Formats: sequence, structure tokens, C-alpha cells
Amino acid sequence: MLLSTREMLYKAQREGYAVPAFNIHNMETLQVVVETAAKMHSPVIIAGTPSTIENYAGPEYIEAMAQVAARNHAIPMSIHLDHFEDPKAIKKDIDLGFKSCMIDASKKPFEENIRIVKDIVEYAHRYDAVVEAELGMLGGQEDDIHVDEKDAMYTNPADAVEFVARTGIDSLAVAIGTAHGLYKGEPKLDFDRLQAIREQVSIPLVLHGASDVPDEAVKRAISLGICKVNIATDLKIPFSAAVKEFFLEHPEASDPRKYMTPGKIAMQEIVAHKIDVCGSANRY
Repeated sequence: MLLSTREMLYKAQREGYAVPAFNIHNMETLQVVVETAAKMHSPVIIAGTPSTIENYAGPEYIEAMAQVAARNHAIPMSIHLDHFEDPKAIKKDIDLGFKSCMIDASKKPFEENIRIVKDIVEYAHRYDAVVEAELGMLGGQEDDIHVDEKDAMYTNPADAVEFVARTGIDSLAVAIGTAHGLYKGEPKLDFDRLQAIREQVSIPLVLHGASDVPDEAVKRAISLGICKVNIATDLKIPFSAAVKEFFLEHPEASDPRKYMTPGKIAMQEIVAHKIDVCGSANRY
């Protein structure tokens, strides 16, 4: 059964670990994420951006594949709409059965961000779906979402308190120095800011842009209150590299079952490693 992320994240918050949210793109990547999480007895969030769910795979396919995965594996599992900016698309997908969503209005002015998020919260809660929102903006690029570094803003702790109270969101994505995609140098996370937010905000906190962040930095963020960690780029790179290597060795290959398998194996190693970093193994 597919769940909302509500109980998953509060359990993680109480016990001091994080639930990994892996961005998938197709059946193969979904299989790798779920099967690896099941072997490690870890809760897992299957996430997809609008370009994956709306434009590539289709929400009906993602929901149906996730339902099969949930029936086959006895771990807490949720499908999550990641960085959706269109309220109509979110509402449509909640109607299809998605129980977790992120409405990203972080590029909007503070009051407009609140208005947009509050509307989604009111709709989602009618269907026992949960809502994540972002205050402050992450730099970098993820799929079709791009924020210039000069426009990236950190989350203000006082604003976070007001934002959470006025919107009624279930989790808050904080901007503390991470970015989407790969980093030009080692990221410098503002742990003091994270600690200040955690002391003033009681709902679960989310770390976006965790790909390419050193493991110790992610673990420290979790120790300071992060209980959901998003991973995307770190999965795509080994998958595609392994497939490319297969074609270099077998240029005549045409069977997807053969050339996709090395990609799945390479991605599996990263999924297992990220579960270890999050501390979510053997929690169920």
C-alpha cells in the first residue's frame, strides 16, 4: 500500500535518521530504488519531477508501477511529486492517488508563496496527502528547473516560523547551501542556520540537492534535524555511465534488457550507499 510520508518522516525525526527520496524516471530506476530499499528494510520515497511524471513517463504509469512495488514489498513507501510549480498538475495527480507532493513557489514573493502553498495544503489534506514547500531557493539545475547562483537565497529562521504557521505544510525544504546538480567546489552548508530553524520549527525538515554533498555533511545535517534527503543526480550519472560502457564494449547491442541491466546494477550500489548515509536501513 502506498502511504503519505507523514508517519515516515515523524518516525525518522523522533529516531534521528532520514528517509531517502530518490528521483526515478522509468520502470528500471523505480525497480532499483524499491528493491534495494526492501533488501535493506528501509522506508523509501519514490520522487519524480514534472518533466518525468508529466512529460515523460506519465503520472498514471508511475502510480501503477508504484502500486505494484508496494504490493510486492512490505516497507513503507510513498510516491512524491517533486518540485511541482503548477497547482493544477498537483491536484490532478493527487486525484490519481499520489499521497505526497512538493509545491515549489519559492521563486515567488513571500506572501504569494504562502497563498499558493496554502491552497495546495487545503486541497491535499482532504485526500490524506501531505505537502512539502520550500522557503529560500536552491541554486543549480534539476531537469527543467534552473536557479542562478546569484538568485539563490538561504532560509530565514524567523520567516520559516511564520511560513509554517500560515500555510499548514507538513514538511519544509530548507535552503542552507545545497544546490541541484553537481557542485563546482565542495558545498559549504550553513549548519548554524539549520540548527536555528530546527529549534523554532517542529515539522520535518528536508534537504534538497544532496547529490555530490560529502557523506559527513549529510550525516551532520541529519543529526541537526533533517529527516528527508533528496537524491537525483548521484543516481543518473552511474546509471548512464554503465549503459555507455556497455555500448562501447557491445556496439552491436539492441536488446534493452541487456544494456539496461548494467545501469541498474551501478545505480543499485549508490542507492544502498545513500540508505546507509541516511541511517534508514533496518528501521522496518
